[in-house]
Amino acid sequence: MPPMSKVAFYTLGCKLNYSETSTISRTFEERGYIKVDFEEQPDVIVINTCTVTNNADKKCRKIIRDARKSSKDPFIVVVGCYAQLKPEEISSIPGVDAVLGANEKFRLHQLLNDFEKKEKPQVYTSDISSCESFHGAYSLNSRTRTFLKIQDGCDYPCTYCTIPIARGPSRSDTIDHVVKSAREIAANGVKEIVLTGINTGDFGIRNGKRAEHFIDLLYALNTEVPEIQRYRISSIEPNLLTDEIISFVASNNKFVPHFHIPLQSGCDKILKSMRRRYSRDLFSNRVQTIKEEIPQCCIGADIITGFPGETDEDFKTTYRFVNELDLSYLHVFTFSERENTPAIKMEQSVKNKTRNERSKMLRMLSEKKKHFFYKQFLGQTMKVLFEKDIENGLMHGFTDNYIRVSAPHDPKLVNQLANIKLREIDNNGNLTGTIE
Repeated sequence: MPPMSKVAFYTLGCKLNYSETSTISRTFEERGYIKVDFEEQPDVIVINTCTVTNNADKKCRKIIRDARKSSKDPFIVVVGCYAQLKPEEISSIPGVDAVLGANEKFRLHQLLNDFEKKEKPQVYTSDISSCESFHGAYSLNSRTRTFLKIQDGCDYPCTYCTIPIARGPSRSDTIDHVVKSAREIAANGVKEIVLTGINTGDFGIRNGKRAEHFIDLLYALNTEVPEIQRYRISSIEPNLLTDEIISFVASNNKFVPHFHIPLQSGCDKILKSMRRRYSRDLFSNRVQTIKEEIPQCCIGADIITGFPGETDEDFKTTYRFVNELDLSYLHVFTFSERENTPAIKMEQSVKNKTRNERSKMLRMLSEKKKHFFYKQFLGQTMKVLFEKDIENGLMHGFTDNYIRVSAPHDPKLVNQLANIKLREIDNNGNLTGTIE
């Protein structure tokens, strides 16, 4: 394509996908492309996909159709988890010009070269089990927080999950390279880094062997990149969230008091059927330890409702368990059958109506927990890192313990840590505040 061609991106799914899209975006800009939005007639469109649920697949297909309409015959590239799992299905969608799997997406320019349309879509995928290399990535310029990829893949064979077959085995960056990336991020004026991966606490595995440890990465970032004012640990498995990690965060000013810990079910029978690597007692112990050492800590959890075999009593067990835990919010997922997972063959399927009803109940519980957590901090003055976005004259940001705060817009405070007095909870569930 000629110089000054336009490229647009669309990302579905997790923080990891956002970090990878941002990194791929920079490779286009280095080659003279101009990054634009869909509606600005892009010549090339790159769609980074997710496949955690059926809804994710449906949304991906819709975005592809929208992309086709956004410009006159754009070159459409589809990458990511959905592309790895179902490349032929995606390549059959009208308008798709190329599909690249997990091993191939970072070699996009090499494989597609001039982005000229061919008679048939170009499909580049390989056996995910052969995926041993780690490709570093981080987001930049889209938000005041940066998502820094430190780990990829997963060795946990949970019966409902397609991630191991979409992303491959667990593998990690090196501590030295993560520190180097953090310094590059800091040089761009970023104040907060979110450490992200598929199984973040599993950091340190390379070529199938344990080479380094997650806690050692935390120590290195804390001491070697002083310019970053906040580090946030993204989702971490309860069995990998050690006492040492909790104590480190408790005694540290840079690593913020916020943990997101996947639970999935509060019923041991269902956890076993899911092949999770912990019991409800272990999870409860992790929450209790955190709250004892860091009382102001925000703790979130993932939950799946309607897993095969989940009876009404099993769900009530989960509901009571979650209700009694000192959690701050929930991310609730309605179970979705995924091809090539053991769960799809399990008996005692739960009716969709029941799944949705249970999800609704847990989402309502999440709102109550979030409201209770926020209410504890009314009247306090806390530091808020404000984002660029503006809504109805208000800007938004987060405290270190992940309370979303709204305040009157002041452009001088964007990407700054400002002291905000928390006044009240608004109709959207945010805390409103005034600058101190």
